Amino acid sequence: MSFLEVLNDTVTTVNGVINTYAWYLAFVFLIGIGLYFTIKSNGVQLNRLGEACRLAFTGIREKRSKQTISSFQAFCVSMGARIGVGNIAGVAVAIVSGGPGAVFWMWVFAFIGAATSFVECTIGQIYKEKKEDGFYHGGPAYYIKHGLGKPKFAAFIAVLIIFTYGLMFIGVQANTATIAFSNAFGTDQLVFAVIMTVLAAVIIFGGIKRVAKASVWMVPAMAMLWMILCAVIVLVNFTQVSLVIETIFSYAFGVQAFVGGGIGAAIMWGLKRGVFSNEAGIGSIPNVSSSAHVKHPVKQGLIQSVGVLIDTLVVCSATAFVVLIYTNVAYPDYANIPTSGAVLVQEAMSSTFLGEAGPYVIALFMLVFAFSSLISYYSMSEANAKFITQRKEAIVILRVAIVAMVFVASMMSMGLAWDMADTFQALMGIFNMGVLLLLSKYAFEALKDYFDQKANGVEEPIFTPESISNSKGVTCWPDTGEEDMI
Repeated sequence: MSFLEVLNDTVTTVNGVINTYAWYLAFVFLIGIGLYFTIKSNGVQLNRLGEACRLAFTGIREKRSKQTISSFQAFCVSMGARIGVGNIAGVAVAIVSGGPGAVFWMWVFAFIGAATSFVECTIGQIYKEKKEDGFYHGGPAYYIKHGLGKPKFAAFIAVLIIFTYGLMFIGVQANTATIAFSNAFGTDQLVFAVIMTVLAAVIIFGGIKRVAKASVWMVPAMAMLWMILCAVIVLVNFTQVSLVIETIFSYAFGVQAFVGGGIGAAIMWGLKRGVFSNEAGIGSIPNVSSSAHVKHPVKQGLIQSVGVLIDTLVVCSATAFVVLIYTNVAYPDYANIPTSGAVLVQEAMSSTFLGEAGPYVIALFMLVFAFSSLISYYSMSEANAKFITQRKEAIVILRVAIVAMVFVASMMSMGLAWDMADTFQALMGIFNMGVLLLLSKYAFEALKDYFDQKANGVEEPIFTPESISNSKGVTCWPDTGEEDMI
């Protein structure tokens, strides 16, 4: 064996051990604390769904300042982070590794995660900062610094976020898209690695404003095209839908679920791939949602809770139905499926509807989905780099490093890329959920304040620090940016 093969095997083995135990703990934090948030907020993800949808989808024309991004732009950028290869390749991985029952558990965890996303994005807004560049910055590092008063711990989390999203998650996105193209065209991965790198560099060196502008049209377009394609396939194979639903629930609760530890695998893979897709509780989305200019923190909290539900219940489910329509025929016992990830989706598309065009169409979708996530992960990394230092050279170095990672990761082993990302997202979930548990009371107080104002006839509630029991560390409220509104 060569040195690189030995190194790869060693890293894979060590990471496998860490990954296993980290996810045992992450499961407790993500699910246990998420259920607490659901109960404490009286099921905000359902009880306030109407208001959340109104805020999410009527904010396209909302006013914004010259130096900030609007609430709708922040929603689109965050959806760009959520809607990525996890919605395509990740769903296929969950089905192969955890069985069809994993899809049901993805749904369950999306419901729980929607409450978590409300809390983390509301807290992110409360403790955001407005820096010299004129933009709002926020996320776990900021609410740890201001809310908990722990600047050293905040700096550690900022570094962890940069590694998790700027390197590991970008690695998965680039790697999966490249493999999809390589499978479709039968060419060397190097060609597509170069293409991915050039496209990423164009946006990344344009800054966060260009990221927001690109995502405003890119995210809705790519999501709608994917949903239309999946809907057509489901309609063409409509007679198979009842069997797909039966398969999901039988593997979640039937005899198959309890054979050979199947239910445990389904639950864990449903959690891993669900969290990777909708990113609830792992601290990524508050980095983006905190940049929005809103009158009340709860607005972004509600908007982002909708984002979790859309990502998993709609987009991931569409992919799952397409894959299961195919696998129910090709691999009815769900044993020894030879392919996984993007390649399995390409096979499913070819078999069910698109024929020989399937691999090419999926490769194109993978490129667009991966690209939107790449630019969103860059914006998160930049925000956390600025938390650590305001030196312009550091941002340039970060940009170069991330662009380089796009190229390097495109040549990585797919299994290692996903496993490394899983380990780091588990660590982020453990740290972030622990912090949110300590700060969550302020999100619930802000939620009460928002709807108390609505009940009193206030059309657009305005947040003031006095509405929460401890305003220490709150620096950007009340909003004083009216003079900059356009």
